[in-house]
Amino acid sequence: MGDIHAKEVRSYNMSQIRSKNTKPELVVRKFFFANGLRYRLHSKDLPGKPDIVLPKYRTVIFVHGCFWHGHENCRYFVVPKTRTKFWLDKIECNKQRDLENFSDLKNQGWKVFTIFECELKGIKQERTLNKILTRLNKLSAVN
Repeated sequence: MGDIHAKEVRSYNMSQIRSKNTKPELVVRKFFFANGLRYRLHSKDLPGKPDIVLPKYRTVIFVHGCFWHGHENCRYFVVPKTRTKFWLDKIECNKQRDLENFSDLKNQGWKVFTIFECELKGIKQERTLNKILTRLNKLSAVN
């Protein structure tokens, strides 16, 4: 079965998928700023270029898309019906790269948090963000 879109349309659609400043990422950043947390963005000197870097807490946060990072048991991670092997390989490579980056960051003394986009939808959003804030406050109390 071929693609339902022309090559130009597919190319345009894929070009619109952003890797930085995504809606879920902006939600997290807005929440942190409103709660007095200051952060850096996409630090190139850290493995994986974390979405949010909180130097004061020595913590990095990755905001992942459920599809692109293969979020298990998530309704937003649906394996495409066409080119299935290609997509599964690509997503598996993303997951492996994530694990390597997390390991490197932890070896450098960073705490790593991951937030998936589904955790920022609906009623889960406030609970997820408050949980991260609580964990950061505990880190602050320890230091």
